[in-house]
Amino acid sequence: MAADSEPESEVFEITDFTTASEWERFISKVEEVLNDWKLIGNSLGRPLEKGIFTSGTWEEKSDEISFADFKFSVTHHYLVQESVDKEGRDEILEDAIPQSMQDLLCMNNDFPPRAHCLVRWYGLREFVVIAPAAHSDAVLSESKCNLLLSSVSIALGNTGCQVPLFVQIHHKWRRMYVGECQGPGIRTDFEMVHLRKVPNQYTHLSGLLDIFKSKIGCPLTPLPPVSIAIRFTYVLQDWQQYFWPQQPPDIDALVGGEVGGLEFGKLPFGACEDPISELHLATTWPHLTEGIIVDNDVYSDLDPIQAPHWSVRVRKADNPQCLLGDFVTEFFKICRRKESTDEILGRSTFEEEGREIADITHALSKLTEPTPVPIHKLSVSNMVHTAKKKIRKHRGLEESPLNNDVLNTILLFLFPDAASEKTLDGTTSIDNSNLPSESEDYNLYNQFKSAPSDSLTYKLALCLCMINFYHGGLKGVAHLWQEFVLEMRFRWENNFLIPGLTGGPPDLRCCLLHQKLQMLNCCIERKKARDEGKKTSDNITNTYPGDVGKAADLLGPDHRKDTDKEKGEVGKSWDSWSDSDEEFFECLSDTEELKGNGQESGKKGGPKEMVNLKPEGRLHQHGRLTLLHNGEPLYIPVTQEPAPMTEDLLEEQSEVLAKLGTSAEGAHLRARMQSACLLSDMESFKAANPGCILEDFVRWYSPRDYIEEEVIDEKGDVILKGELSARMKIPSNMWVEAWETAKPIPARRQRRLFDDTREAEKVLHYLAFQKPADLARHLLPCVIHAAVLKVKEEESLENISSVKKIIKQIISHSSKVLHFPNPEDKKLEEIIHQITNVEAIIARARSLKAKFGTEKCEQEEEKEDLERFVSCLLEQPEVLVTGAGRGHAGRIIHKLFVNAQRLTESSDEAAAMAPPEEELKRVGCPEERRHNPVSDFPAPAGRELILRTTVPRPAPYSKALPQRMYSVLTKEDFRLAGAFSSDTSFF
Repeated sequence: MAADSEPESEVFEITDFTTASEWERFISKVEEVLNDWKLIGNSLGRPLEKGIFTSGTWEEKSDEISFADFKFSVTHHYLVQESVDKEGRDEILEDAIPQSMQDLLCMNNDFPPRAHCLVRWYGLREFVVIAPAAHSDAVLSESKCNLLLSSVSIALGNTGCQVPLFVQIHHKWRRMYVGECQGPGIRTDFEMVHLRKVPNQYTHLSGLLDIFKSKIGCPLTPLPPVSIAIRFTYVLQDWQQYFWPQQPPDIDALVGGEVGGLEFGKLPFGACEDPISELHLATTWPHLTEGIIVDNDVYSDLDPIQAPHWSVRVRKADNPQCLLGDFVTEFFKICRRKESTDEILGRSTFEEEGREIADITHALSKLTEPTPVPIHKLSVSNMVHTAKKKIRKHRGLEESPLNNDVLNTILLFLFPDAASEKTLDGTTSIDNSNLPSESEDYNLYNQFKSAPSDSLTYKLALCLCMINFYHGGLKGVAHLWQEFVLEMRFRWENNFLIPGLTGGPPDLRCCLLHQKLQMLNCCIERKKARDEGKKTSDNITNTYPGDVGKAADLLGPDHRKDTDKEKGEVGKSWDSWSDSDEEFFECLSDTEELKGNGQESGKKGGPKEMVNLKPEGRLHQHGRLTLLHNGEPLYIPVTQEPAPMTEDLLEEQSEVLAKLGTSAEGAHLRARMQSACLLSDMESFKAANPGCILEDFVRWYSPRDYIEEEVIDEKGDVILKGELSARMKIPSNMWVEAWETAKPIPARRQRRLFDDTREAEKVLHYLAFQKPADLARHLLPCVIHAAVLKVKEEESLENISSVKKIIKQIISHSSKVLHFPNPEDKKLEEIIHQITNVEAIIARARSLKAKFGTEKCEQEEEKEDLERFVSCLLEQPEVLVTGAGRGHAGRIIHKLFVNAQRLTESSDEAAAMAPPEEELKRVGCPEERRHNPVSDFPAPAGRELILRTTVPRPAPYSKALPQRMYSVLTKEDFRLAGAFSSDTSFF
């Protein structure tokens, strides 16, 4: 038994050799990704068209895989193309070399201006890159690089994928890739060399050809000819011979109005520095064969003037300083300031010196012995004058943020009517005939919620913008605003209408500040009309005949009643009003007249009693209606207009009405508040039509609520019989209640629906307490509106199609953002940034036109070609120069380089500014150029070469396959990127 139990106690160690290692897992993940993306097998596309790498659409898709805990991202880059027809492809596919290998030899897309570096180096239309996922990670050791490369090779072999697969090695900034592409019995290895210092023997074509041939190691002699493409890039940085045309505005001349095109109400425009920093000229020899040209360390045939292809690109200055952009940005910065006007300008300007040191006992005596405050005797104009005195006392002229000349210039610009006494008498109204309602500007201010471009608000926005930028910054803004508010107060006090505002109620499509100014204008208009009415009545008689009342009401409907007052007060006699209300009425002793008119018995008295009343406040007779009760003609009364409202007042009112709730009492109160205007009209109607009934009023006021139908009477005649509509017959109807409450009082003696004094004081208080930040927020839509108009005006001179599209985008974006009451700062910054971008594009166009002298062209055809060339430079990454160095644009570019070379290499300044005729003579003679010590062009900033051939590798009997090597040489960089194919059938 013991012997039997021994074997059971032994432990056997079993090694499972089927378990996958991390390396194998990594390979299977790569294969899985290639399968998911359907990159298996050969897929031949169409031959590559010329320029497709730049004009076509490139797409990419990514995935993430890991080798142990090291993460890699796998990215598939491909050019979007239509798939080729599948007919007859099956026979070709078996022996066809992969698409990528064919692309190595394609010459249609050498040196693309914008492409992935691997596309530029190898001319591939499709490839996959495996790179470390984190930007800081890098594959540095040689063993890891080899491990990754062998993984790629196995994955390609296992899946049959014919798309090149690259692995990024070394630090990312070096852009080092190794890769492989496999086909049936063939393979291409992608290898790379990257050096900071260039070996001397490789700075020319002959040395690079030696490398290429030795790398191919072709056993054939003689070697098949090598095809060569060469590009030299020359950089022009020195524009000294062309002064930048933008002149900075002359600030000192601002007051006189002559500011080099800049004055109050006009925005500056243009870049302060040249927005084009460099011009890159690429001279290309696209198809050369080895042996045709010589380029070694002693001599070179590669003269840029003789290059068959010239192409140009411009490098734009990074964020050039633009006047309009800075202007708007600086104004926008005010929105973030927290200070009030008083804090900015120092102590409160309305403080009186005598009251600064007050005794505490006086404060106590004020509490114990209250005295009436004679508000109505206080002259506001006196307050304004004392305030101005205090401003001058507290702030000497030298300390004042705005000097008097500038301030007066601005105030005259804002209030042109102040210059002549005739207009200041208030007889002129605002001329708004020059703004057609359907104009583009109208639509813009409507979209932006700003103000019309000829309005006071718009002009004020531009003036504050200019003050902020050129005169005293935030302090200047606060000072001008203070003066503006004092001017508004002065105009209200003296019945002078505010210029630059359209008449009528506030336009809710404009910004709130504009609405407030319109509201103030309404108040001035009403007050003025009332004061004139008083004068007229005092001159004629002490009583109020109907005609005078009518005239006063026609001049400006007044005595508006506030909707938040109780309706029961309407019938009170005038001696029962409080003192504060006295100043709002023309006549304070109307009680007797009202009693004489039978007002005391108005409520209970029927139509018979009311017939005895004297008609008052008639406007004119109605054309066809007569009173139902006595058949007398129906007169249309003079009525009060509804009170004008700004959007914030409307919002307040809607909130108050909403808070009343849905209860019966709340609904009733809401109806009474909303029927103030209806009650006023009823009272006017009763006064104009003694003996009228509710049906008469409804027939005039709301005809649809009086239903008439034909009936046959006792005699058999057809007559019209009318009655009130169903909603008018509802018990406790608001209209019936209001009719019973209404007294026969003409509009001129009713309590005003619109209390202009109170509303004006509210507006003036609102304006006085605006901080500069609030002001900037209110006026920013106007400034953006002005900036967009300025950009449109400047663009129309240049006619750049891409800018037109951007302006449309700015308008649609702004109209969405600015319609909200408090737009986000980030969105506002985006709009300003877009405007600055457009300004920079227009400045670039002007810079290029100046450099290429489009205006100096005498021949119309040449001028058109140059303008087309300049517009292409702005919109395309690289532009082909028609006629290369011999074309019109080519000659100008050559001249630019010649001038720059003379400035840098020649010590003689006079020679540098040689006349253009001599330059062109010099340009035309190659022999002279060769012997001249001053070269036409500087040393190339970059040399690029592509060498191609098709040879059998590794044995003479192998399949002939494409070989390619790309070389780029700059001052601090030397790179060789080779793609070498070999036949693997027997190797």
